[in-house]
This record gives sequence, structure tokens and C-alpha cells, in this order.
Amino acid sequence: MTATGAARVAAVRQRRAFVLLGGVQTALIFTLAALAVPLPLIGRELQLHRADLILLSAAYGLTFAGLLLFGGRLADRYGGRRALTAGLVLFAAASAAAPLAPGIGTLLAARFAQGAGAALVAPAAVAVLRAVFPSPPAYGRAMATWGGLSILGATAGNLLSGVISALLSWRWTFAVPLGVALAALALTPRLLPDTTPNPGRTLDLPGALLATAGITLAGYGLVVTDARPRSSAGVLVPLLAGTALLAAFWYAERRARDPLLPPRFLLDPRRALALTAIALSACGTALTFVVLSLHLQQARDWSQLETSAAFVPFAVALSASGRAAGPLVGRYGARTVTAAGLGTGAAGLALLALTGLDAHLPYGYGLLPGLVLLPAGTAAAFAGAAVLATEGVPRQQTGLAGGVLNTAMECGPTVLFALLLTLGSDALSLAATGAGLALVALLTHRIRVTHHSQGSPPQ
Repeated sequence: MTATGAARVAAVRQRRAFVLLGGVQTALIFTLAALAVPLPLIGRELQLHRADLILLSAAYGLTFAGLLLFGGRLADRYGGRRALTAGLVLFAAASAAAPLAPGIGTLLAARFAQGAGAALVAPAAVAVLRAVFPSPPAYGRAMATWGGLSILGATAGNLLSGVISALLSWRWTFAVPLGVALAALALTPRLLPDTTPNPGRTLDLPGALLATAGITLAGYGLVVTDARPRSSAGVLVPLLAGTALLAAFWYAERRARDPLLPPRFLLDPRRALALTAIALSACGTALTFVVLSLHLQQARDWSQLETSAAFVPFAVALSASGRAAGPLVGRYGARTVTAAGLGTGAAGLALLALTGLDAHLPYGYGLLPGLVLLPAGTAAAFAGAAVLATEGVPRQQTGLAGGVLNTAMECGPTVLFALLLTLGSDALSLAATGAGLALVALLTHRIRVTHHSQGSPPQ
């Protein structure tokens, strides 16, 4: 085979591997959003109280976010492909059990198990992606596209779950993650390269326990503020306990010989701003879906199908921006694309806050402009921020980088939702999130970024 032929074969293998890993990442976030629209139907069918519905909606995200850092360490310790396979097995088993659940207990257990599997799969996929694209420029281009997959998965979850639950049943929404997981398990040995384990790395079990318990308890305390008074023991006890455990985690990591999360890993200004941009962009997108879904169904009396159809332009703009983001990052740099994306997303949220919630304005110029600008901006911001967050990270910490990136995406909406609830207004919440996006856009534009073609920054 000629050198040109070999290069073409290698490129085809890379594309196929990226499609497989990208499909898995999209399915993980699809699963996070899949119960948002049909949640009232689930409550009526299973006769659930409001507190049960809140816990059910948060169960997947709590274990997903809480175990991500440990999942990243397992991927770095045992190899990305091995960790990916183990996580897919757990994720598939839980996805098969969830639609068969006769009641809230079994369904909650399945959602918790799905989140645990996802917490292992997500950072492992990033580690395997590094092996698929070994050269730094190729890996950077892949991460630019990768950055938009999560928001695409969230959009697909919100859109398709409404359609599936309206036409079939909410239980059929689990067919999507189950099908993707089974296909990935079948194709992984053929399409994905094996990754080298690093047996010299310890698992840092004390750090993993502190981080997992801290994130899970604090996240639970923030989630239940929607159902309980903020001064109640049911909110304050888990919130304060989680905060104390996270403080203990940070203290322990500063003294650990091989920490789960090296403190300096987050102090790089590029990475800190990139993770902030991801958290804010994820919050803006999630907040928009929640607020507008309720607005359309309650204030405008739209059906589930009509509400899902309203977000079709959102999905189209998101897809178009995601496809364009990779070449734009290559041409203008990740910092510029991130700043421009955040600014565009902020403009979209401002429009939604000003005109989108006015039930007297037609959809065409009340909601539509914001529903196009917001996804166009956040897709670009995700793409650029994903590159900045993983740039210069050594191979032995690729799983850690994937875990931190996904943690920012999962924890951001939870924390910011709780803070925004204090505003007491949907329009003010949208406007405040837009202001945050604009501020981070300005900071990102001004920060000096040094590109590394090889090696890594100090960790």
C-alpha cells in the first residue's frame, strides 16, 4: 500500500472512531435531559409527589457529576478503552432496567446506576480520543468538534423525549441510550485503539470519597431548594456537609503525593476561564429549555409536540454552529472563538429575557431570534472552551481533563440554578446568565494564551 493509501485508511479509521465516541458522548447528555419534558407524565403514572419528581430528575446528574473525577482517575490508571468498556456495560444494564421499573424505587436505582456508568464513560472517551488523534493539532481539531456534542445531546434529549413520550411512552426514551451503548460495545474492539494503562498511578481513594460525597451532597442540597425552604434542615444539612467535604477534599489534595485533582491543574488561567465558560454556557442552555418549556405549555397552552417543535430552530442553529466551530478554531484560535461565542450567546439570552417571555408577541420575532443566537453562540463557546480546557494536558492526565470538563458542565447548571432561583423571575434569571456570559467573554478575550504544541504546562 502506498503512503497516500495508508494515510487515507488511517483517516477513515479516525473518522469512524470519532463518530463512535461522539455518539457515546451525545447519548450520555441525551440521557441527562431525557426525562425533563415527560416528568409530569411519569409523576401521574407512578403517582409521585413533587419531592420524588425532583429527586428523580436529579438522580442521574448527581452520580454522574459526583463520580466524574474518580472516573477520570480510573481511565488514566487502567487505560481509556478498558474503562470505557466497563462503563458502557454498567450504563447499558441500567438503561435496560429503567423502562421496566414498576415504581419509583427501581427507577431511581436505575438512574443512579446510569449516572455511575456515565461518569466512567465520559472521561474514558476523552482519553481514547487522545489515542485516536495522537498529534496535538489533530487532537485540538477533534476537541473543537467534541465541545459541541454535549449541548447537542442536551438539545436532542429535550426535543426527542417530548416526541417519544407523546407518541409512545416515556419508557421508550431509554431505548436511545441503550441502543447507543450496545452498538458502542460491539464496535469498540474493532474501531478504537487500545490505550496504555499507567499502573504507577494510585487511585487516591480518600480524595475520591471526599470529592464524590461532597459534590453529591452539595448538589442534592441545591436541587431540593425547589421543593423545601432554603433555611430548612433538609436543605442546609446536605449543603453545609457537602461544602465541608469539598473543603476537606481541597485541603487533602494539596498534601497528597499523587492527588486525584492536582490543585494547580485548575489554576492555569486558560483552563479556569474555559471551565467557567462551559459551566455558564451549559447553565444558559439548560435554563432556556426549562423556562421556555414551562412558558410555552403554561402561558401559551402549547402541547408537548408543539413545544418540542418550537426548539427545532434551536437544534438547527446549534448543529450549523457546531460544524463551523472546528474550522473557525483552527483559523482564529480557541480563545477568539470562545469569546465570540459567549458574546453571541449573551445576546441571545438578552433577547429571550426582553421579548421571549411576552406571550402576546408572535413566535417569529418574540422567541425565534433568541432561539437562534443562543445556540449559535454556545456551540462556538463550547468548542473553543473544550480546546482551551484540554490544551497542553499530558497524556497521563487526559482522563482527568475529561472528568474536569464534564464536571464543569454538570455542576454548573445545578449551582447556578440555585443562585438564580433567588431572583424570583424567569426574565431576570435569563438576563443574569447572559450578563455572566458577557463578562466571561470579555475576560477570555483579554487573557493572554500561550499555545503548546508539545509537552504540558506545569501541573
